[in-house]
Amino acid sequence: MKGSGCTGRFLAALVICCVVLACRTAAQTHDPRAAKVDANGNCTEVLVAQEKPTVDPPTTQPPEPPRNPPVMEAKTETDRYTLSHERYEKAVAYSRAGYAVYFLWVGLGLAAAWLFLRLGIVAKIRDFAERLTEHRLLQGLIFIPILIIGVEVCELPALLYWHSLSLRYAQSVQSWGSWSLDWAKEEALFLGAAMLFGSILLWLIRRSPRRWWALFWLAAFPIVIFMVFISPWLIDPLFNKYEPLDKTNPELVSAIEKVTRRAGLSIPRDHMFLMRASSKTNQINAYVAGVGASKRVVVWDNTIRKTTLNETLFIFGHEAGHYVLGHVRNGIMFFALAFFVAMYLCYRVVNFSLEKWGGAWRIYGPQDLACLAVLLLLFKIFSFVSMPVESAFSRAQEHSADVFGLEVIHGIVPNSGEVAAHAFQILGQEDLSDPNPPPFITFWLYSHPPLADRLVFAHSYDPWAKRQEPRYIK
Repeated sequence: MKGSGCTGRFLAALVICCVVLACRTAAQTHDPRAAKVDANGNCTEVLVAQEKPTVDPPTTQPPEPPRNPPVMEAKTETDRYTLSHERYEKAVAYSRAGYAVYFLWVGLGLAAAWLFLRLGIVAKIRDFAERLTEHRLLQGLIFIPILIIGVEVCELPALLYWHSLSLRYAQSVQSWGSWSLDWAKEEALFLGAAMLFGSILLWLIRRSPRRWWALFWLAAFPIVIFMVFISPWLIDPLFNKYEPLDKTNPELVSAIEKVTRRAGLSIPRDHMFLMRASSKTNQINAYVAGVGASKRVVVWDNTIRKTTLNETLFIFGHEAGHYVLGHVRNGIMFFALAFFVAMYLCYRVVNFSLEKWGGAWRIYGPQDLACLAVLLLLFKIFSFVSMPVESAFSRAQEHSADVFGLEVIHGIVPNSGEVAAHAFQILGQEDLSDPNPPPFITFWLYSHPPLADRLVFAHSYDPWAKRQEPRYIK
């Protein structure tokens, strides 16, 4: 239901990255405070997501109850995303801190890349590489990792702070040692990709000063697809443990097969996997990864443990929607187009930048080894400013997958709309999803529609009762 994987770091080495979130729907007008009866029959106060949340401070002395208190009827439907007072405050604080950390991370990366150029550090790294060897390929293999490590270290404080927040809010259970090991592995993979693509790019710039951007697009795109292809087999297992779902939860696989038959989809049992996420996080997730023979559906063990079988089936139905609706193919086509545009813009802007600031930076043309630092800065800028476009594209796909998931379990799961809505409620509670994300953040970052909107849609979507034709499952 949320994106996952290390492959995005490779794509970041090339072009526009993808990050998160969605446009807010119409403002809700219900009372922000509601009564909810827990399993013990006690009435507990909850906060309901609304466009402009209000939180009343707790009273110092509770009012005296009436002599004949009214009988509270237990809420049986999940028609709104609701959180307890304490959970609401945590979700808002955690989410808003996450937004700030993201912009801090971007700012640190941009500032580091710019200062490395402005202070002449890039030129000094180039001179160092040229003193060590006259071989141009080896010069690049020395220059690139020093540059990348320098920028990544400058971004590290934001990542450290984010992990500390995740531990504080009990979203992560990963020790600092384990986190550091994962970071080191990720950096090693990222460096390998950067050296590969950087060497190809530098060679093409020197061979074809006018067409290098198009030639690099043609050369790099198949490599990226190959990385996506091998990622489930070779890269993802470096960070998490995967087991065949048929081995760990055979009853779930049998239930999933009913859904796949309804969808007209053939997903072999050996392409369904359980990820042991609970060793590192308390969050809930499932996702689709790979292409072709490596394509698979992955369900986190937290998802199975914290949701019912029927709720897990809806989550699977959502992921199956990505299969059936061709979202992996569409994502690759979108990436190809975005990558092409980014490379052309780099070609146009890099020449302008060198004409204006090349002398101050001691970079003497596009063929200069140090020009790779200029391209790195441009990639970071394009990645940031293109975020709203990527987020909007992703939100549209995720909403379509929600619709597909609702339709594919209809008739298999009783009261499927309520089941899906409650699955979103559990997802929000466990992951501390922001009940009311700011519109700008939604527009800029959200790769999925806001969870409150998804819950309301799931609860209200019922074309069968309205005698309308479903969108995907006829």
